Amino acid sequence: MSVQGIDQLLGELRSMSALAAGQPANAPTGATEGPDFAAVLKQSIDQVNQVQQNAQAQQVAFQAGDPDANLQDVMVSLQKASLSFQTMVQVRNKLVTAYQEVMNMQV
Repeated sequence: MSVQGIDQLLGELRSMSALAAGQPANAPTGATEGPDFAAVLKQSIDQVNQVQQNAQAQQVAFQAGDPDANLQDVMVSLQKASLSFQTMVQVRNKLVTAYQEVMNMQV
């Protein structure tokens, strides 16, 4: 799922939430006190991307024979990248499931 797809999904959820609360879909919901969900989600995706890029860079450095790259650090970095990606996929799956449940609700 692309970032654009996530943004579209969030927009639909916000408009449905506003309609359920009896407000016009384009009116602000008044929930501006906390952090923006889309911003937090994007920041998390960016962090996962950064971890993967760091692991890839360490792997390439080790393969190139860089004396500063050690196998243990490379393996730990790759495992961190894998774990963070798997966690992100699980969060995405939960969001999609929640969205589908909301869409299937009877009004």
